[in-house]
Amino acid sequence: MALFSRRGLAGALLVFLFLASGAAARPFTDASGRTVELPERITRVLAAGPPAAVLLYSLAPDLLAGWVSAPAPAALPYLEARTRTLPAFGRLTGRGGTANVEAVLAAKPDLIVDSGSLGPIYASLADRVQAQTGIPYILLDGAFSKMPETYRQLGAALGRQADADALAAYAQELTGAVAKAVGPLPEAQRPRVYYARGPRGLETGFAGSINTELLEEAGARNVAQGGDGRLGTVSPEQVLAWNPEVMVTLDPTFAATARTAPIWKDVKAVQTGRIYLAPLQPFPWFDAPPGINRLIGLRWLAGLLHPDLFPEPIADVVRAFYRRFYHVELDAAQAEAILSPGSAR
Repeated sequence: MALFSRRGLAGALLVFLFLASGAAARPFTDASGRTVELPERITRVLAAGPPAAVLLYSLAPDLLAGWVSAPAPAALPYLEARTRTLPAFGRLTGRGGTANVEAVLAAKPDLIVDSGSLGPIYASLADRVQAQTGIPYILLDGAFSKMPETYRQLGAALGRQADADALAAYAQELTGAVAKAVGPLPEAQRPRVYYARGPRGLETGFAGSINTELLEEAGARNVAQGGDGRLGTVSPEQVLAWNPEVMVTLDPTFAATARTAPIWKDVKAVQTGRIYLAPLQPFPWFDAPPGINRLIGLRWLAGLLHPDLFPEPIADVVRAFYRRFYHVELDAAQAEAILSPGSAR
């Protein structure tokens, strides 16, 4: 969690006093139950962390004040042109917070948005940042199952209700279609999956972790039980004991080396070639961040695990999703380039 320095605090308080005496405001109740006074007109919004940045970009790229971290060069062709050179301001929340009060003020936002956990620690951070800067700060629910509701709430905050309702409806339709298809599957038909994080593949998200929500949603079983629903490190021996039928990863190094490394040769997923590298551009489809970018990841993974239930070509789904959520028109070559790390042909 980022802690603000004292330097610039006096300036921040002056900004607060200026804003407090300015234009009319409207009350807004965020997902944590906090009531925040929002400006009637919002023209610049700062994301507190990566999930919020993807959420904001998908709904209102014209309002995005900047990125938490600069997009990688490989991501740029898949982002709306005007957002490719936006500045990076760091993150206010989560592990490795880097933004401080000066960075927040430099962004000159009308609103700060966070999307993720609604726990007391995050509400406290929101209150503290808001008090120090005078900038309204709202919390939205980052749970995968809450995405439609989160879009509607963000639309209300930004004055973009019609656009938000459209994205919410699409999210509901996509998740509902997958749930309808995989819901009746008995446990024996749900593949046992290991999520391998990092180049060695030895970090994972235990069952209940926000980082592995897609597994159950896509009709799989997470082999990593226990662990209190957190991220954690495991041994190769533990993975061998679990013997997953499928491995999913975001790390190209692990995806390449696991196929030939002697340590993994006895794992069923390696023996059958079911190691799937999730597409990564412009935002990874499975995790990192655990935001709305996982919507297309759900359809991709469900199609890989249960191809007979999802006959529509994944490239068609991708092009429709990127048009609606990422504001870019993909040609066939671009869709193939995105899918090539882990194509669901």
